Amino acid sequence: MEAGICYIKPEYLVQEGNESSLAVTSDKGETNKRKREEGETEAGKAKDAGGNNKWNKKERKRGQNKNRPVFKDERYSHLCHSLIDGTGGEPCSVPNCRYVHDLDAFLAAKGEDLGPECYVYTTKGYCARGVSCRFAKSHTDELGRNIKQQEYNEKAPTTCNGISSELQVRLRKRDYDFSRCKELIKRAEQLRDARKQTEQKQPESGDALEEQPVQASEADEQPEPATEKQAKCTDTVDTETSAGCVIYDSTTGRDAELKPAVDFRDKLLLSPLTTVGNLPFRRICKEFGADITCGEMACAMPLVKGLGQEWALTKRHESEDVFGVQLCGNNPNMIAQAAQVIAETTQVNFIDLNIGCPIDLIYQQGGGSALMRRTNILELTVRSCAALSDRLPFTVKMRTGIYADKSVAHELLPLVEEWGASAVTLHGRSREQRYTKHANWSYIEECAAKAKRMPVIGNGDILSYEDYVERRKLAPHVSSVMIGRGALIKPWIFQEIKEHKAWEPSSGQRYDLLRKYCNYGLEHWGSDTKGVETTRRFLLEWQSFLYRYIPEALQQAPPQKINSRPQKYRGRDEMETLMSSGNSADWVKLSESLLGRVPEGFSFVPKHKANAF
Repeated sequence: MEAGICYIKPEYLVQEGNESSLAVTSDKGETNKRKREEGETEAGKAKDAGGNNKWNKKERKRGQNKNRPVFKDERYSHLCHSLIDGTGGEPCSVPNCRYVHDLDAFLAAKGEDLGPECYVYTTKGYCARGVSCRFAKSHTDELGRNIKQQEYNEKAPTTCNGISSELQVRLRKRDYDFSRCKELIKRAEQLRDARKQTEQKQPESGDALEEQPVQASEADEQPEPATEKQAKCTDTVDTETSAGCVIYDSTTGRDAELKPAVDFRDKLLLSPLTTVGNLPFRRICKEFGADITCGEMACAMPLVKGLGQEWALTKRHESEDVFGVQLCGNNPNMIAQAAQVIAETTQVNFIDLNIGCPIDLIYQQGGGSALMRRTNILELTVRSCAALSDRLPFTVKMRTGIYADKSVAHELLPLVEEWGASAVTLHGRSREQRYTKHANWSYIEECAAKAKRMPVIGNGDILSYEDYVERRKLAPHVSSVMIGRGALIKPWIFQEIKEHKAWEPSSGQRYDLLRKYCNYGLEHWGSDTKGVETTRRFLLEWQSFLYRYIPEALQQAPPQKINSRPQKYRGRDEMETLMSSGNSADWVKLSESLLGRVPEGFSFVPKHKANAF
């Protein structure tokens, strides 16, 4: 069989001359069409100002569709809060209020309800969107007033974190006390400078090199040498030494007394996924068996400035029993400040640093994967953030390196452990590769074998239980596995791994999954017009990955591989064919069956080009 092709059973194939009845087009056809639209020449060349031919660098665009249209809702969707529960309440006391105060005009512009039942009202007993809800008739009385059930509990936990108005004011006025992280940065600088001086003296002195075996033999009988974070722990408790966020009680003399704040071993982790790894999606994955979840990548500077849109990425649902926040930045002071304010004001189990992000904008500013070559900055960041709390692990997610032919993770990973990281996640591709080629699990194993006590989490190309077993055998030193695109394509992969068998949902079950996602989205983003369209947008972004799932009954040689592309085929029923379509117009049709018709002028282009095929 040809490599990279996912062969479909003959009875489901579509003949070449019958393409009009097909809802799914091959990725090769889509690529050729896109190239024709971009006006590329046959040779893929362009002429410069001097008339000389040169290779067109735009031939292989990757990453994001940056020029996609962005839909903005109309003003009528914003009703003044004084009218949310209907007429008869307290009048608006805000001078020059910008929101709509004509309730009749608002209701006329809002249109008909999208359905007879409001999921938020049914599950909670009260819908905070009131008459602006697109399902308002299910929780309004004859007078148009919003109904609140007696059993409704305002203090019932649903989500936590985010930013309070008080904290936002303190951050915007620069009134938050960051003296602690500034002190930790200074200590990290001292440790870094001391390490550099030691490294410079060692080649000049033969005595220093001869002392190393003696130190190593002493380490065989005692716990690992204390890092800067461990030194902080021993300042308070002399009988304890630590490795990362693991505390070892030397009074008992037993390794069984190791008490990790978060156990990263033998777990299934959901990767922090930008845009698509939102709270409703994480709830779906938790229900299918994900052990540890992490919020979308949040940039440190907007967090420190108190921007609500960035703080929304830190929100956590009550079902996420082990939850972390991922930070990204290019300045150790800014990252440390963001880590401090998150540690002190939110409920998280760990903080993760992204040094593998391949996005051009992040990389060009010195953040993301650029930190893998800025080791001085990275050392200050890891040392200071790891020392913030002895019970809040600080982890790092990295790639193999910047370039495909030059891997550096095997050199960087032991250093990150020495600086105090509690765990490292290694994605088996370089920044240059993004998501093309196969993840290098042999290299992941090589790196994991270099870690002394720190868990190493492997990431890349797991789409089935068979993939999981194969990778675990190939990399026995890997402590756990993180799944990203595999969970986007089939979120039930966590269930498959834990049950040791494949699960093939019907098109009806997959549709119910989409309905559940929409309900979670309406609960999270709101059930008014703005919340409905926000839910729709994220549903369509997810559908740009979901359509790639191919039921095993249609494959000649399952399981499906994440980088393989299907031939032209149709599903076993109309819904399965529609769900398998790579045409975004078909995704919009699916959303309309769940969230009502799209607004006039609506168009959708996925954010992620997602080069899996």
